[in-house]
Amino acid sequence: MPIELRRLFATLLHYCRPSDPKKIFKTFYEKLSEDFNKVQEHLRLSEHDILARVLQGINGTLESLGRNKNEFHLVPFKYVASESERYTREIMTKKNIPVPEQDLYAINFLNDEQKNAFDAIFNNAMSGKGGVYFVDGPGGTGKRFLYKVLLAHIRSKGFIALIVASSGIASSGFLGGRTAHSRFKIPIDGGPKMKCQISFQSSAADLIRTSKIIIWDEAPMTDKYVIHALNSLLQDLCENHQPYGGKLVVFCGDFRQVLPVVRGGSRAEQVEASIVTSPLWEYFIKLKLRINMRARSNPGFVDFLMRIGNGEEPMNSRNEIQIPKPMLIQHTIIEESIEELIKYVYPNMDLFEKNPFEMIQRVILFPKNEFVDDINSKLIDRIPGEEQVYISDARAKSVIDQDEYVDYLNSLEPRGLPQYRLLLKKNSPMILLRNINPVEGLCNGTILICKQLTPNVVGAIIAIGQYKGKHVWIPRIPLEPNPSDNKYLIPFVRRQLSLRLCFAITINKSQGQTLDCVGIYLRRLVFTHGQLYVALSRAKNGNKVKLLIIPPTYNDPKTEYTTNIVYNEILVKASCT
Repeated sequence: MPIELRRLFATLLHYCRPSDPKKIFKTFYEKLSEDFNKVQEHLRLSEHDILARVLQGINGTLESLGRNKNEFHLVPFKYVASESERYTREIMTKKNIPVPEQDLYAINFLNDEQKNAFDAIFNNAMSGKGGVYFVDGPGGTGKRFLYKVLLAHIRSKGFIALIVASSGIASSGFLGGRTAHSRFKIPIDGGPKMKCQISFQSSAADLIRTSKIIIWDEAPMTDKYVIHALNSLLQDLCENHQPYGGKLVVFCGDFRQVLPVVRGGSRAEQVEASIVTSPLWEYFIKLKLRINMRARSNPGFVDFLMRIGNGEEPMNSRNEIQIPKPMLIQHTIIEESIEELIKYVYPNMDLFEKNPFEMIQRVILFPKNEFVDDINSKLIDRIPGEEQVYISDARAKSVIDQDEYVDYLNSLEPRGLPQYRLLLKKNSPMILLRNINPVEGLCNGTILICKQLTPNVVGAIIAIGQYKGKHVWIPRIPLEPNPSDNKYLIPFVRRQLSLRLCFAITINKSQGQTLDCVGIYLRRLVFTHGQLYVALSRAKNGNKVKLLIIPPTYNDPKTEYTTNIVYNEILVKASCT
């Protein structure tokens, strides 16, 4: 459809940097404007009106990516938007977010702790006083339930309420959710001097200034310098030197979960990166949720999770905890044990062909990426249907290196990049690796179900969140490794679909999900704070999670013991009010 072509064209302008965008625009203008031409007589649109609407549609996607149509000189004159167009599509989108009746009515089901938190934050929002809150609570205490009630009641008053999360999967669970990096244009490379890349006059700045409240879920995952960058951004945009520019900001999360990732960082460096070590922490008003709603149906499992998260589960002489036998898949021959784990999580792939949305409620988790692709390859082979293989085009940035190192570049598997050889089938579950069109729900971490396979683009359906069921197109785009991955001596670009299969993902990537069935494959031990707690707490109850623990040595028969890493100093600092 023309609307999808306009989004696709904008995506290619941003990512692919065509040498002559004006020529492409002119060549395909008839297709890009086809829908407006069909309603020309009914709406009495002039040629100039049609051109304006086409440019406006393209610009909507570009603005969500931090760009503007005039950068690409698609027409021989600088197109100046009307006053109504300046009141950006994104602001109108946020004002028009539906307010579910069940979320409004849910205020009647808040427990005492949730109601106290709701009253404090909502009354602050209505008074316009501003302030910074932190809602702290373990999984099962209804944090996300509270956020949805807050969003519904603030939006029902006609105000803009923004919600972001540190991960794409967590953000997609909310109406209007975005990743924090996408919303605030936070650079990938961190550090004390980082700044959010939003200009004072941009539509993104207008949206943030107009908002009544900003909620940030999964905040403990975030480096404190990111929190500082948001503080500086809000102070600049609001021209106010109070913390966070005097706006109402609500951070939320659970410090038992994984901390900010510090590449090669020691325990001390990881702790130092946490927001509880920031000078801004003293300004946060702490609200604690302790009543575990999930415990009503499964108290034993919840108690076990809390002992894991608090580092209180008894350990043996090797500092390992024992996993209850009902939660274990016994290790025998490694291939047989893996097969048992796969069959537990994905018992009948033919059934998922009829209802692929059920498949995304199941996952196999790993501490690291190293074995994820192996399991994904096994499972894609079991999905019925014809496969399509997408081979990437890797290019060294230096022409001199291209011929000599092309095979080497194709063999690399940098984190955050798609595979060199990507195999897909209809109904396979996929995870998006880049912000393609955040306004339309295509953010890094969005879960998709594959529906159409063509040589250069993949048609898919968004599987969770506000845009669940929406049909989208994912093109090939040039992708570069994260600059912090300095182990790659040859700078290169990989042109590929920004997708990975997600039958299996890492534990860190899964934060923010609650699933029907979870398998945990501990071929390697968990290696950082909170990983085991996060993996176990993705399941709704203890009957829906199984662990396969591979013994560290061939002669070691103990497959019911594993490590549990907890940095108690973080929990102590977080609990100090």
